[in-house]
Amino acid sequence: MRTFFGMILGALLLICGVYVYDSMRTSSVANGEVAQDTRTIVNWDVAAHDWNLLKTRTREQWDKIAAK
Repeated sequence: MRTFFGMILGALLLICGVYVYDSMRTSSVANGEVAQDTRTIVNWDVAAHDWNLLKTRTREQWDKIAAK
């Protein structure tokens, strides 16, 4: 149980750390070499869209199961 909790905690810390790191970086709209230095690690808009899609699909499947 401790191992499982440690894995979950580690994943959450990793995601939070990447988010904080990315939020402190400047925008990647600059051209040339500067854009390479300021690019974020994660495209958070795409990640948010995928997360919302997963939540929607999960909710739909749960409703189907609960209706039976």
